[in-house]
Amino acid sequence: MTALTPIVEPTHQYRPILESLNSPSDLRRLKPKDLQRVADELRNETINAVAVTGGHLGASLGVVELTVALHYVFDTPNDKLIWDVGHQAYPHKILTGRRERIRTLRQGGGLSGFTKRSESEYDCFGAAHSSTSISAGLGMAVARDLSGETHNVICVIGDGAISAGMAYEAMNNAGAMGRRLIVVLNDNEMSIARPVGAMSAYLARLLSSPMYMSLRGLGKQVAERLPAFLKERALRAEELARGFVTGGTLFEELGFYYVGVVDGHNLDQLLPVLENVRDAKEGPILIHVRTQKGKGYAPAEASDDKYHGVVKFDVATGKQNKAKSAAPSYTKVFGQYLVKEAEQDDRILAITAAMPSGTGVDIFAKAFPERAFDVGIAEQHAVTFAAGLATQGYKPFVAIYSTFLQRAYDQVVHDVALQRLPVRFAIDRAGLVGADGPTHAGSFDVTYLGCLPGFVIMAAADESELAHMVATAAAIDDRPSALRYPRGDGVGVPMPERGVPLEIGRGRILRQGSTVALLSLGGRLADCLKAADVLAARGVSTTVADARFAKPLDGELLLRLAHNHELVVTVEEGAIGGFSAHVMQFLADRGAFEQRGFKMRAMVLPDVFIDHDSPPTMYAKAGLDAGGIVAKVFEAFEPAQILTGPDRGTARRPKEFVHTDAFSGGAL
Repeated sequence: MTALTPIVEPTHQYRPILESLNSPSDLRRLKPKDLQRVADELRNETINAVAVTGGHLGASLGVVELTVALHYVFDTPNDKLIWDVGHQAYPHKILTGRRERIRTLRQGGGLSGFTKRSESEYDCFGAAHSSTSISAGLGMAVARDLSGETHNVICVIGDGAISAGMAYEAMNNAGAMGRRLIVVLNDNEMSIARPVGAMSAYLARLLSSPMYMSLRGLGKQVAERLPAFLKERALRAEELARGFVTGGTLFEELGFYYVGVVDGHNLDQLLPVLENVRDAKEGPILIHVRTQKGKGYAPAEASDDKYHGVVKFDVATGKQNKAKSAAPSYTKVFGQYLVKEAEQDDRILAITAAMPSGTGVDIFAKAFPERAFDVGIAEQHAVTFAAGLATQGYKPFVAIYSTFLQRAYDQVVHDVALQRLPVRFAIDRAGLVGADGPTHAGSFDVTYLGCLPGFVIMAAADESELAHMVATAAAIDDRPSALRYPRGDGVGVPMPERGVPLEIGRGRILRQGSTVALLSLGGRLADCLKAADVLAARGVSTTVADARFAKPLDGELLLRLAHNHELVVTVEEGAIGGFSAHVMQFLADRGAFEQRGFKMRAMVLPDVFIDHDSPPTMYAKAGLDAGGIVAKVFEAFEPAQILTGPDRGTARRPKEFVHTDAFSGGAL
C-alpha cells in the first residue's frame, strides 16, 4: 500500500504500529500508553483513504479515539458493537481487518460506505439510515439473555440520530425491560450538555465506578424500606442531585443509568469509564461522550459541515476535486425555482429533515429564513407537520430523499393522502445514486406512492422539466403531489426564467416513429433518445415519449402509442410495481393487448439490491442504459420477425445487441 503524507503530526516518535494490527485482538495486546499512537495513525489513515475515495470524513474523524477505546475495552466481535448510521465507522473498518481494502471504500466491488453484515463479522448490524442502533441493540440484548449468554451489546449513536423518535421509543422500551445494554451518545454538534472540564470528567468516572453504583443500589434499597412519603422524596433527591451535575435527568426518566460527560478524545478518561460500564451489572446505561466532528484535520475543523461528506480531495490543502459541469445540479434547480415560486406566493414553505444542503432547502432558507424549517432527523414528524400546515392554507414542500421518505410512509398514507391534503413532496435522489449504494437508492417511491388514491406523481426528465414541475406542484391545491428527480447534474438543457405549470396528467412526444415506442418516466429519457438513434440506424422507426406523470396517466397518449406501434417499451428508474404496472393495467382494461400484433415490455430496476458503483455502471448492470433499451427492443421480436423498412421480411435481431442481464430476474 502506498504511504501518503500524514496530516496529523504524532505526539511521539515511534515505528508505525497500525500496520501490525490485523484485528481488535491485536489491539488489545497493546499497553494503554500505546493507544494514542494507534489513534494518531488511524486518523491519518482515515484522512488519506477518504482523500482517494471520497465519503463521510468528518463523522469518522470525530470518533477515532472512541473507536480505539471501544475495541480495546470490549471483546469484539463477541461483544456486539453497533454503529448508528454507519458513516462514522471508517476507523472501525480499518481496525477490523479491512485496512488493506480501505481505499476501495464506496468504489465498485469495494467496501461499503456503511456497516454491512455480509462484509465483516464485526459489522453485527447493517446501517445507513439513522436512529436504528438502540432498537437493534435491544433485540440483540434480549436474544443474549434468552440464550443464557453474557456478552455486552454496545450502541454508538450520534446526537443528530438521537433526535429521531425511534431512538426514544427504543430507550423507553429498554428502560422498561431493564436489560443490560450500553448506549454511547456521541455528542459532536448539538451541545446538549455543558463543556467538558476536569470536574465533569471526574464526576463521569466517579458515577460509573462500582463503588458509586453499589452505593446507589444500597440507597435505593434503603429508600424502599422508608415510609412512602419519605421513599419518594429520597429517590427524587438522588435523581435530581445527579441530574443537576450531569444533565442526565431525561435519560434517567427513560430508565437509563446516565454517565457523562466524557471527553471523547481523551483516552485517559474514556478507558476507565468504559471499563467500569463493561463490568457493571446494572440495567441499561448511557454514556454521554463529547467529540468534535472533523477532529484532527484543520480543513474539516474549519468547515461549516466539518467535511460531513466529501469527494476526492487534496490532503495537504483540503481542496475537493469537484467535477465542473455546465449544467446545474437537480438539487440546486429545485431550491432556486422554489424561491422563484415563493417570491410570488407567501404561503409556500420548505421543510427538511436534517438535510438542508442535501435537498436545496438551504437555498430557500437564505431567501426566506422564516419560511424554512429543519425538523431534524424526524421524517415522520416532518410529514405530519406539513399536513398540519396544509390544513391552514399553507403550501408546504417537504424536500426529502426518496430513501428517507420510506421512514414516514404511514404518515404519508394516513395524515396526508387519506385527508387529501395538498402537501408537496420534493423527492431528491430518485433512482440509483452511486457510491452510497442500495441503502440510499430511490427505487421504491413511485411504487409506494402510486397506490395511494388522489396522488399526483411527476418525474423530471431534465432540469428544465424540474423547474416546470416545481411550478406545477405549487399550483396544485386540492390533493397531495410528488415530484421526483435524480441525484447529480442535469443534462444541459436551456432553463426557463420561471417554471410554468404543466397540464396535470399530460405527457409529451419528443420523436415520432411508427414501429416501436419508448415511453420514459424520469431520468432515463436521455438514454431512450440515444437508443432511438441506434434503432433508427438499424432500420427500426422509433417514437420517444416522456410520460411526465406516473399518476394520473395520460390515457390518450397511451392508447395512441398502443394503437400505432407494434411494440411499446416503458422505461423507468424504479422498482417493479410502479409506473409500468399502472400503464399495463390501463391498457389491459381497455383491450389494447387484444389487438393483433401489439406487444409491450416494461423496463424497471431488477428485483435485487444493486451494490454501490458509479451511476452509469449501475444503470448498465440494471439494463437501463441505451444499450439495454436497444437489446430489450430486439428481444421482443422473434429472430426472423418482420420489423420495418426496405428489408421488410428479412430484418433480424443483430447479434451485437443480444443482451444478458447482470441480475437474475432482470427487467420484465
